[in-house]
Amino acid sequence: MTTPMLATSQLAVNVLDAHSLLAAFGVLGVGAVMFAETGLLVGFFLPGDSLLFTAGLLCTGSAQGSLHLSLGPLLVAAAVGALAGAQFGYLLGRKAGGALLARSRSPRLHEGVKRAEEFLQRYGHAKAIVLARFVPVVRTVLNPMAGALEVPVRTFTLWQVVGGLAWSVGLTLGGYALGSSIPNVDRYLLPLVALIVLVSLTPVLAEVYRGRRAARSEEGRG
Repeated sequence: MTTPMLATSQLAVNVLDAHSLLAAFGVLGVGAVMFAETGLLVGFFLPGDSLLFTAGLLCTGSAQGSLHLSLGPLLVAAAVGALAGAQFGYLLGRKAGGALLARSRSPRLHEGVKRAEEFLQRYGHAKAIVLARFVPVVRTVLNPMAGALEVPVRTFTLWQVVGGLAWSVGLTLGGYALGSSIPNVDRYLLPLVALIVLVSLTPVLAEVYRGRRAARSEEGRG
C-alpha cells in the first residue's frame, strides 16, 4: 500500500518547487539537482538557491510538518553535487566545444551564454568562476563555456571549488541558521527564499558597482 503511494508522490513531484523536490527525494535529491544545474545544460531551470536554503531550514526541525533532513549528509551532498557538476560541465565543454550551446533553442539559455561571456571578459577567470555560482542560468552555462574557451584546468578547478563551497555550503548554513533562530519559520518561507536569492546576488552587484565606479574614475582622469 505504501509503495504505490510513494511512487505516485514521486511522479507528481514539481521540479520547480524546492519543498516538493525535498519531500520526494530528500538529501540525495539535493546532490542530484546541484549536479544537474551546474553540469548539465538541461538543468538551467532548476531552483538551486531556494533548494539549498530550504533544505538547510528543514534541518532545524523548527518548520511545521514531518519533513526533516540531517545537516551533515545534506552539506556533503550539496557540496559534492555542486563541485562534481561544475567539473563535469567544464570537461563536457572542453570536449564538445560550443556545439551543445549552439544547438539549444532556449532564449533564456542563450541569454545566460551572453552573460557568462561578459563575466569572463570583465572579471577574468577567477572572479567570473566564483561569481557565476550566485547567478541563476549563468552558473549552468559558464562551466561548459570555460571548457570550450580552454580556461586552464587548474585555474578552473581551484576557483570552482572555492565558489562551489561558498555557494552550496553558505546557502545551506544560512537556511539552517535562520531556521534555528525563528520558530515556525516555514510560515515565512516564500519571502525568505526571495530574500536569500537577493542576498546571494550581493557579490555580483558589488563587483558591478566597483566596475562602474572604476570606469567613471578613468573617464574623469581622461
